[in-house]
Amino acid sequence: MTFQACLPGALIAAGPGCRRGRLSTLASPAPISRALAFALALPLALPLALPLALPLAAALALALALAPSGAAAQEAVPYYSAGDFDQGYYRSVQAPAATRAAEAAGRLVTALDGLCAAQPVQAPAALAAARSRWTEAMLAWESLSAVAVGPIITRRSLRAIDFQPARPRLIEKAIVTAPSSPADMEKVGAPAKGFPGLEWLLWTKPVEAGSPACRFAVQVGRELAAETGALKTGFDALAARAWAEEGDEPDAVAAFSEAVGQWVGGLERLRWARIERPLREAGSREKPPVFARDASQTDVVAWQAAWQGLRAMAIEQAPRPVAPGQGLAPLETFLRGRGALTVADRLRVGIGEADARMAAIDPGQPASLDAAALALAALKRLAEGEAAPTLKVRIGFSDADGD
Repeated sequence: MTFQACLPGALIAAGPGCRRGRLSTLASPAPISRALAFALALPLALPLALPLALPLAAALALALALAPSGAAAQEAVPYYSAGDFDQGYYRSVQAPAATRAAEAAGRLVTALDGLCAAQPVQAPAALAAARSRWTEAMLAWESLSAVAVGPIITRRSLRAIDFQPARPRLIEKAIVTAPSSPADMEKVGAPAKGFPGLEWLLWTKPVEAGSPACRFAVQVGRELAAETGALKTGFDALAARAWAEEGDEPDAVAAFSEAVGQWVGGLERLRWARIERPLREAGSREKPPVFARDASQTDVVAWQAAWQGLRAMAIEQAPRPVAPGQGLAPLETFLRGRGALTVADRLRVGIGEADARMAAIDPGQPASLDAAALALAALKRLAEGEAAPTLKVRIGFSDADGD
């Protein structure tokens, strides 16, 4: 039996006039439904044990007593349109993340300027400061770009500022050409700049104050700041749009479908490109794996930042679901609002498994890498095989999905 919450405090059987809310819980409601049905049948099944006039309130109390204690706390999950999701995601997740990325990139440029102007006695501290700011900006970028939607796709930002791996020969060539303006930097190939290029300049072959290499590093930092600033502008515009008013109109559905598809693509990018492929390639060469952020030794925190960016879109973290159009309804809650309770439960379990594996990941322990990759792969299969079809989303990836 399906129940819906159509009036505050009232539970009625689903009918044609009851459309907006569905009784659901963050855990599966099946035990409550079975117990409730059993309790309501008791007057007929056990006439000698209970009077025929057993009040409904007593039946409900018995149903809750028979159910697992964790299922007692219930929330009516409303129906969410594609526009409700879009508005909540852009305003609550991506626009704030883009702001953090742009601000961190600005602080990185300041630190690079300080490094290039440092006196010899100040150089070690200035280099440490620049490295710290690079790490901060990189982690903000990882979180933002984990789900590559909107301007990240249209601007091809993954390639522009995070092409991996960096090409040392191209970096050294660019240093010689000494670009000094945005126009000059456009002539420098992506493999020589962005976060990987700066990582090489700060760790692999650290720049010296006043050197051509340091001046090139500043230009790379400024280009990073310009790109993340453009992303902030783009996401601010998306956040300002009244998506909720569009409901399930084509533009809103297209944006929702893009987000779901790019979420799956982000899972695969994290699993394969960032974790599993380097591990497999190392095994074939019988050498230690080399991961993308190896020089700075920030792979673990980078993977975890990307995972948090993926997690934010998928799992309910608020104490109770938001009203439509009033905040983020992540995929789990969106599914519950559409009545797909079993798929929502499975998604929550899968996220929990990936949480545990990503928290324990260690580049020095191949078994932990395998475990994380397996958890991410299982989550991807669930998304492709169950969640996306339930949401009527066709999974397809853009040319921005790869590195």
